[in-house]
Amino acid sequence: MDIPHDLIVLARAAEEQRARLAGLDGEEFDVQHRAWQEAAQAAQAAIADHATAGGQSAEAVESEVKRTVRRTEEDPAE
Repeated sequence: MDIPHDLIVLARAAEEQRARLAGLDGEEFDVQHRAWQEAAQAAQAAIADHATAGGQSAEAVESEVKRTVRRTEEDPAE
């Protein structure tokens, strides 16, 4: 399955927002939690759109995106 770069970028962004929750509490946590939720929703919407356009299941595309994100390292040039 060929995963578009934009899906990988969105999934990474959501994961980075989630990671920023560590150690936060109160209002800082709430603000960061909303940022994570927004990033995750954007990634999910893009995955669903890609799956629909390609006649694939969203679950299969999401699984492949997650595998790709785990396998790839951040390009220092980006």
